[in-house]
Amino acid sequence: MSTETQQVELIGDEVVGNLVRAALLAALTGAFAYVTFPNPASPTSVTLQVLGVFMSGLLLGPVWGGVSMTLYLAAGAVGVPVFEGAAAGFGPLVGTTAGFLWSYPLAAIAIGAIAYGGIETDADLDAPLWQLIAALVAGTVIIYALGAAGLVVLGNLSVEAAVVGGTLTFLPAEAVKATVAVGIVRADELSAT
Repeated sequence: MSTETQQVELIGDEVVGNLVRAALLAALTGAFAYVTFPNPASPTSVTLQVLGVFMSGLLLGPVWGGVSMTLYLAAGAVGVPVFEGAAAGFGPLVGTTAGFLWSYPLAAIAIGAIAYGGIETDADLDAPLWQLIAALVAGTVIIYALGAAGLVVLGNLSVEAAVVGGTLTFLPAEAVKATVAVGIVRADELSAT
């Protein structure tokens, strides 16, 4: 009787590693939803969720960054309290701020594509600073364009109210988050100098 066995690799190590990183950044984005700061110019608080979107695009690239944010939305949809205010389920995905949430995968894809110069990603992100800034600006535009559209359609706000109260008042906080994201991505370069 032969005891010889064969091992079949169903999923490659690279895919498993990327999936784990995507899940970790999705979880981090969910944890960031619990960190809120009052916004004196808006009834809505500032959260750190967008920092998770920025980090997903920059650290994982367009494909896995998009996967990460899709996992984040899926976790919330099935009942994990990962949305602002420990919310979960389909309510936040169809409520007044749904446009912001649905924009996260698209923004992560755009950020990754711009930062890496396309769909293919290298192990190291070596984009110049201007390219990282352009990526984060593009991601922010996507998040706030879809977020404002959601506020108009689902929140019955005027376009002016959605743009001013739902986007412009949050831009200073987004600039801080973008600075933190670039600092994290460039931390190894900064520590070497």
